[in-house]
Amino acid sequence: MRRGYAGQGHAGPGHAGPGHGRGRPGRLLGAVALATVVVTTAAGCAFFRGPDELPAPSRSATADGTGKAPDPSASAEARRIAESASPRTPTAVPTEAAAPEPTVSPIPVGTVVSEADVVTPKGSVRFHYRVVVADNGYPTVQWSGFTSTLPVPVGATFLETPPSVGDGLSWHGVGDTVLGGGSPAVPTPATTDMDPGRVDPSWLGTLVVYSAAESAAPDLPVELGPDKVLAVTPVNWSVPARTTNVHPVDGGARPNATGITSSEGSPDGSPVAYRIASEDLIGAVAARLGITVKDLVWLNPDVTVYGDQQYLYEDTVLNLDPFRR
Repeated sequence: MRRGYAGQGHAGPGHAGPGHGRGRPGRLLGAVALATVVVTTAAGCAFFRGPDELPAPSRSATADGTGKAPDPSASAEARRIAESASPRTPTAVPTEAAAPEPTVSPIPVGTVVSEADVVTPKGSVRFHYRVVVADNGYPTVQWSGFTSTLPVPVGATFLETPPSVGDGLSWHGVGDTVLGGGSPAVPTPATTDMDPGRVDPSWLGTLVVYSAAESAAPDLPVELGPDKVLAVTPVNWSVPARTTNVHPVDGGARPNATGITSSEGSPDGSPVAYRIASEDLIGAVAARLGITVKDLVWLNPDVTVYGDQQYLYEDTVLNLDPFRR
């Protein structure tokens, strides 16, 4: 029986949500009659990322276990085992050539997806923000009308989970910007390019205003110390409905596709994530989900496979939501 390798990769946020994990070795099944697969990796931002480092194989990458490169006269079996120690992207499959390119409708440039006036509870800070889709398809925040009577600079950022007023920020969120204030006064920027990890930023439900003081001066009140939350404002989003031609449907576990799907947060119950099991093959996983390998790689541009049979990293979580790419 021929053996390969599976390992562990990166799971996404939230999300999906957003860390890296070092892969662990896993047992791979013997020769499986599965064609090699096509990859046309679309440009874009991936919601889930692959491992920064490859996991060590579960056994030596040579036939004799010495760690040396196999001799040219070694068997084809030994050469395949050696090759599986290095990652590769899925290779071409003629049967997928006729499949349509995966797509998702964009949000039109110039669309205003959120806009509001913000005032802190004591009225010390006021400003207006407007989130607009820029030429690159991603959101940009426009700031205007900033005023502050506080003795410290003031910042604003978008977060998924709201903190409480008086908390200290441990993460500065998305679109983090120092808006102004302090002495000497910090100028207010006109815009901030957001990098929410996806085109649709509506997963960010809160705008947080906080103290951007660089240090806690002796005469500075505790509530104005560095990163202290001054105000928490819910964000209302108006993102246009979008369409896609990629519709994953879980057809049930099968050989080389025995991982677990998740529908958490899905409005229609369709799977939005898939956790890879030991011995999973990318072609079998795509078939289980009723999509092509091309679609699966489009959803996860950094997906990585091992060996000729193209095994996936065990415990990696794949994104299945086209709107969270």
